[in-house]
Amino acid sequence: MSDAKWTIGIESTAHTFSFGLVDPNGIPYPSVGDTIKPLEGGIHPREAADHHRDYAAELFHRVLDSQELTTADIGAIAYSQGPGLGPCLRIGASVARTLSSKLDVPLIGVNHCVAHIEIGRQQCGCDDPVLLYVSGGNTQVIARLDGKYRVLGETLDIGIGNMLDKFARAQGIPFPGGPVIEKLAAKWIEENPNPTMEGLELPYAVRGMDL
Repeated sequence: MSDAKWTIGIESTAHTFSFGLVDPNGIPYPSVGDTIKPLEGGIHPREAADHHRDYAAELFHRVLDSQELTTADIGAIAYSQGPGLGPCLRIGASVARTLSSKLDVPLIGVNHCVAHIEIGRQQCGCDDPVLLYVSGGNTQVIARLDGKYRVLGETLDIGIGNMLDKFARAQGIPFPGGPVIEKLAAKWIEENPNPTMEGLELPYAVRGMDL
């Protein structure tokens, strides 16, 4: 390998623990991860943290092998500082600090939400977007100006991601429910190519907390 260094990113905010790679030119590569799958209900933070701890070493070696790298090729360790589930975040931070110390490379804490947005901004090339941020427990309108983000508004009851999780549990859909709901919706649209609201009775106001 050349003298240019790669950056490893660690995701541990909720049900998934993963390592990602960014090459010396700033190009991201596919992550390597594993997701805890509860037998029923949603995520239990302590169980998810135990899962992350158990898989961390294996996933680290797998992500290096995916690009035929060694630890000598790594120039920095980045990790999600939050928001997320506390026990899960602590595992990610502990792994990140350990790697940073052992490899003697910089440790970079990253805001989970900003990272989502920055990846999208990098891919589409926009400078100062106004955007709708929908991820997990977040449903927000956010603007970027002069390198800073400001939340202009957000849901007053429940994030769309959490709403889908609650709906899935109520309908007996196993975790994670989002992909199953998406498939069911796509199937319904395919079977009903010209849907209308006729005959569908809805309350005057519908809030996520009512689900």
